[in-house]
Amino acid sequence: MHWIFLLIAGLFEISWAVGLKFSHGFTQIIPSVLTVIGMVASFYFLALALKSLPLGTAYAIWTGIGTLGTVIFGIILFKEPVTAMRLVCIALILSGITGLKLITH
Repeated sequence: MHWIFLLIAGLFEISWAVGLKFSHGFTQIIPSVLTVIGMVASFYFLALALKSLPLGTAYAIWTGIGTLGTVIFGIILFKEPVTAMRLVCIALILSGITGLKLITH
């Protein structure tokens, strides 16, 4: 169950990171409020996951999910560049997350 909490935390990590872009430096009220809600939810679910998961593993996976998601949303929503090196780096992050999950009981 704690892996599910970690996944949820990672998804909220993505939401608040993307929300920061839409908040325009916290000058737009609705995106700003949603960003703060995403931050609180992300930390809450991370805290739940940390009840049974190792800190280093959980934190690395949480930030990895956030990193992958924000890169993907950056490409889709903000037309950020898609290069071979970016795709290789994304694949490396994904392999690291997968590896940490596989070796953690």
